[in-house]
Formats: sequence, C-alpha cells, structure tokens
Amino acid sequence: MHRNALIVLIAALLTACTIGKPVPPTPSALPPTATPVPINAPVVTSPALTTIHMLDANNGWGISDTAVLRTSDGGSTWYDLSPAKAGQLGYGVASMFLDQQHAWVLAPDPNDMLKGTLYITSDGGASWQSIAVPFGGGDMRFLDAKNGWMMAGLGAGAGSMGVAVFQTDDGGATWKQAYTNDPNQPDSASSLPLGGLKDGISPADMMNAWVGGVTYTPGVIYLYKTGDGGISWQQATVKPPDGYDQAELETRGPIFAAPEMAYLPVNVSSQNGVMLAVYVSRDGGKSWLVTPTLIPQGGATDFVSAKDGFVWNGADFYVTHDGAQTWSTVTPDVAFGSNFGGMDFVDPRTGFVLTSDASGARGLYKTTDGGGTWNALGK
Repeated sequence: MHRNALIVLIAALLTACTIGKPVPPTPSALPPTATPVPINAPVVTSPALTTIHMLDANNGWGISDTAVLRTSDGGSTWYDLSPAKAGQLGYGVASMFLDQQHAWVLAPDPNDMLKGTLYITSDGGASWQSIAVPFGGGDMRFLDAKNGWMMAGLGAGAGSMGVAVFQTDDGGATWKQAYTNDPNQPDSASSLPLGGLKDGISPADMMNAWVGGVTYTPGVIYLYKTGDGGISWQQATVKPPDGYDQAELETRGPIFAAPEMAYLPVNVSSQNGVMLAVYVSRDGGKSWLVTPTLIPQGGATDFVSAKDGFVWNGADFYVTHDGAQTWSTVTPDVAFGSNFGGMDFVDPRTGFVLTSDASGARGLYKTTDGGGTWNALGK
C-alpha cells in the first residue's frame, strides 16, 4: 500500500474509534497571578482590623482603631495610610472604599455626634482632604468618584429613628440635604416615617435608592424606595414568606449584583427561630420574589456576582452558584463561632473573615477554596 494511503487509512480508523465517546474538556487556563505592588507607607504588623473591604484577591482597604490601611498582597501585609490628625477610628467611623485610589472615612465629632470630619483621598491614601460635614455617622455609599449618598442617623428610641439623607456630586467636598424626617427641623417630611429603625441605604443611581430596616409590626418588611433622589419615599411591596405573616422581619436593603439583578436578605424571627429569607429582583428592584430556601440562623450575606453568593449562619457557610435557587453548606476548618466579625468574598473561591474574641483580640483569615480552608493573615 502506498505510504500516503496508509496514513489516511490509519487516521480514518482512529476517528471511527472515537465516535460516540466523550471528549474530556480542555482545562481553562487560570488567570495569571498578579504581582503585588509594594505601597510606599509604613508596614503595620498585626493590625487588629475592625473593617475590611477587599477590591479583589490582592488589593483592599482596612480600618483599625488607629489607622486606615491598604494591602496589595491579599492581606498578608498592611500599610498605614492614615489621614493626619484623624484620631480614634475603629468601629466609630463610617467608611466607603471605591477602588485602589478613592476612599472616604467619616469620623464623628466627639463633642457633637451629629457633626463630623470627612477624610477624602483620590490617590490611594498618599494624601487626604478633610471636610467638615453636617453628619457624624450613618451609611455612606458612593456610586463612582463623584456621586454619593449619605443616610445620617439623627437618634433612635422607642422603635423610631430620625435620619437625614444627603447627596454629593463632587466627591464629597459638598453635600446637599435631600430629606429629613426629624420633626425638630422645619423642612421635615414623613414619607420615610420616623417610626422604624433604619439599617442602611442602597442606591442604584442618583435618583433611585432603598432604605431597609425593621418595624415591630408583625409581617411587615420595612423597605422604602425613592425615585426622585431622596426627596420623597414610598413603601415597597414585599410579601413575607408563606406561613410567616406574624413574624418580625428585618432587612438592610438590596444588594445589587448587576444593574437589573438584586438580592434582598430578610431576617425572619418567629416561634420557629431565626432564619434568613433571600428575595431576588430581576427588574432593578421593582418587584421581589422570595427564593425557595430559608437559611437557619442566616446572618452576614455577600453576593459576588449575579449567581454566586455566601451566607454565614454561625457554624457554616451557605453557598449558592445559581442565584439563590439552591444552596450547599461548607463547614470551615476554623470554628469561627461567636468570634465571627464579618466577611468579604471577592469571587466564588476567595474570601476574608474578621474575628474578635472575648478578650478583644482580632484576627483576619483568608480562603481560596470557597470557604472550607482558612489561613490566618497579618500576623
């Protein structure tokens, strides 16, 4: 047989042998590991973080009692980039970290908790601008380097809470009050009622935002929406889970995973104990549907994409990869228990947990396998 004909025959026989057999998928190439870029600032060992916000697996910000910090190597090394004369920080400050360059830290005035100093950086903490602002604490959210919201607390008691809502369009240099429900102010309004405790504000853009919280009326999910930049508010219609019309319900407000895709975690307290219901919206928050699973003792919630999310329930991580339709449990190899102080996942495999024990000692842990294995950092 001619040599070329023989080669063709062999190739045909090999092809025939593989027809109908599964072909193993080609492994996807892993993204290259970014080389950490050192930051020109003093290194802080064992920083005892109270707040962490990771931008990706390597880069992030943190706050301790005395410092504003950055990391570029996934939390192993922390650099002190604190504003001058910022004083005591820790749990008493509000903060917002947009990216590696832009951050805002709000320190209350110790002599007047309704006033404060806002520290602003646009160069990664190399320099800070300090601005006197008419609020000392609350929930601060920036959509980009210029546009932001602030829901400032004005005092709470007997199931009621006064707030003022502010907006900025110049990166925090100036703020305009859009709303207040404080009856002691002449421009007070009631569309966002004084009644109910307000847990957080969730803006989608500079016109649309939601305020979540709790009222002690059974079966009521406390969620209000504005569509005019905070000037007026309407209660959103969200039904309690079936069978829980008499439960106490609380939410911090929506988590936007995409422009039209949002999740609404709702804590459900009843005779059956405490559970977490997760609602989903696919129309930008216009309507909400509860997903199938009530997570026992569900607490801290973090969605890293439109499909991937994590819930901590005091012992395990509940993990979804299909938009909260189903959940699996991951038991960490570190018993965080009551020492759990917060979590921040950046993708389906990489996450961080803050801890604080009874003695006040704080720790930072990192996982790269979706929550099963954890390593201590920053020692």
